[in-house]
Amino acid sequence: MTTELRVLDPNDWDRWFGVLDLAFGGLHEPPDARALWRDLTECERSLGAWDGDLCVGTAGAFSFRLTVPGGALVPAAGVTMVSVAGTHRRRGILSSMMRRQLDDVRAAGEPLAVLTASEPVIYGRFGYGAATWTEHAVIDTNRVRLAVPDGTDGVGLRQADLVESAAVCEEVYARLVPLRPGMVARGPGWERLPLLDPESERGGSSPRLCVLAERGGEVVGFTHYAIRPNWSFAGADGAVVVQQVLALDPVAEAALWRFLCSVDLTSQVRIRSSPVDGAWRHLVSDARRCEATSREGLFLRIVEVGAALEARTYQAPVDVVFEVEDAFCPWNAGRWRLTGDGKGAVCVRTSDPAELALSVRELGAAYLGGTSLVALAGAGRVRELREGALVEASVAFGSPVAPWLPHGF
Repeated sequence: MTTELRVLDPNDWDRWFGVLDLAFGGLHEPPDARALWRDLTECERSLGAWDGDLCVGTAGAFSFRLTVPGGALVPAAGVTMVSVAGTHRRRGILSSMMRRQLDDVRAAGEPLAVLTASEPVIYGRFGYGAATWTEHAVIDTNRVRLAVPDGTDGVGLRQADLVESAAVCEEVYARLVPLRPGMVARGPGWERLPLLDPESERGGSSPRLCVLAERGGEVVGFTHYAIRPNWSFAGADGAVVVQQVLALDPVAEAALWRFLCSVDLTSQVRIRSSPVDGAWRHLVSDARRCEATSREGLFLRIVEVGAALEARTYQAPVDVVFEVEDAFCPWNAGRWRLTGDGKGAVCVRTSDPAELALSVRELGAAYLGGTSLVALAGAGRVRELREGALVEASVAFGSPVAPWLPHGF
């Protein structure tokens, strides 16, 4: 390989981002989106692969804090903007960027790295496991009815300007972050992310709209959505395209779903992203007519096994020795004893006999409680070496709330 890895010089950002843009189809981000990503790019955490004066590879990271089971916000590198020019594939450029990046993440003291994958098959070999799942659904509102809890009529709904309401919506989001594993605390600038609404990505829908849920003068929830009109010979047959529904309590959330399912001139509600334990499933009269499908959301890589497993709590007492395989980050390989409960945990090196054997990829998949160790063992990806250890650890690693990332990065 003749390419050289260099930390991104801010003056080279346009050329660097151009490589990324071309790798994702050359669609060219709209000016407001391009400006946002430029402002959010942490150049000191971004790498470019250069072949002479030609940029041929990109990789960046955002400095996130990720909610883990127990509610702690743990430093995590949000891996982003990864690409290799088509002219320079199969030269080891991606592997070299992943190698350098994980070394840098470790040096920064971040025990976790996370990403959303355009091609999930790529990142397993670097130790990333699917740690959250997101659900998509289409509710047939001609046939499906909602049963909402008492008190819903006491929630006021108000159409609001998307930009003017951004601050109060961000406050709602921030209050929810510690309550669900997989959510990230958004720093300055990230409040602009929900406002991105390029016409090229609307698919015939209206500009993005916002409705606020209020009680006692306080905003207790919101939804971002759009209307996709459609007319047939029989009349109106439009769709409500839901980007996000976030609320501080079940009653406010139910009020928002009732609104979305009753928009005039529509017969469908299309949910772009919901946690797999989303409340809407238990509000609808017929879940079969909601065409729910799921896919991976956040991929997680444990960078430091001891620090990562100590950063979260466990929903049942656990005392287990893991044999961890990690060829890409060999400092993680070996035996680790995890002792923990709902108050905290200790995870240290040990020479005691291993009780469960797995790779760091499976440990990352199970880390937020969204994928069970029992399920992974059923696929042959976790081996039980002491009878009873698998169930003990799987129960402890679980989360009462399904982990979910509401947006990409």
